[in-house]
Amino acid sequence: MRVLLVEDDEPVAQSLRRGLIRYGFEVEWVSTGGAALDHAGPYDVVLLDLGLPDTDGLDVCKALRLRGDVPIIVISARSDETDRVVGLELGADDYVSKPFGVREVIARIRAVMRRVRPRTPHADSGPDRYGSRLTVDRKAARVRLDGEEVPLAPKEYDLLAFLTEEPGALMSREQIMEAVWDANWFGPTKTLDVHVAALRRKLAGAISIEAVRGVGFRLEIVKDDGSS
Repeated sequence: MRVLLVEDDEPVAQSLRRGLIRYGFEVEWVSTGGAALDHAGPYDVVLLDLGLPDTDGLDVCKALRLRGDVPIIVISARSDETDRVVGLELGADDYVSKPFGVREVIARIRAVMRRVRPRTPHADSGPDRYGSRLTVDRKAARVRLDGEEVPLAPKEYDLLAFLTEEPGALMSREQIMEAVWDANWFGPTKTLDVHVAALRRKLAGAISIEAVRGVGFRLEIVKDDGSS
C-alpha cells in the first residue's frame, strides 16, 4: 500500500516512515503543503499533518479532497475539537492526535481502507483468487479450496478475509481483534489463536499463517511449488 506522508517535523516523519515500511507500506514523504499538492502520486492514502510551514493543513485537506477520493487521515498535535470537526467536514476520513504509535496509525489506515473499498470496482468483481487453490468470494462470504467449498465459522471467515486483504503484511493482535471482533474488545486474545489454528488446519497447503512473537500474525499464500 502506497502512503503519502505530509509532515514537517523530520524526527516524527522519519520514525513514522520507518515504522510503516517495516509493516510493508511504501512511503513517500514531503514536508510542505505545496509539495503535497504538487506530488503526482500515485498513492492509496494520505497522512496529513495540520501544522505545515507554508500553509494550513486544513486547506491542503480541502484541496486534496476536491481532486479525488483518496483517503486522508489527519495527524496533528492540535487537540481542539473544532479542528477535528472542521477536518472531517473538509473531507478527512479520520483524525489521529499526536503523540501516537505506529500501530495506531496502521490500524487507522486499515480501518479507513476497509470503509472505502466498497467504492472501488474491485468490490464488484468476482471471487478473489489467492494462488492456484484458494478463492474468497467476499460478496457471498464463501471460501473454496481446489473448487470445493470450505465450511468456515463466521469469525473464521472474517479473520481470513481480513488477513487476505494484504498477504504478507504483519498484522498486530490489536489490529486483528479490532477488525474481526470488536474495536472495544478487552481481555485475553486466546480466541484469536484458536481461530488461526482452525484456518491453518482447514486451508493447509494453500496458506500459511506465521505467528510473530510479541506482535501478531502474517498470512502468506503458498505457491504451487509448496513455498510461501
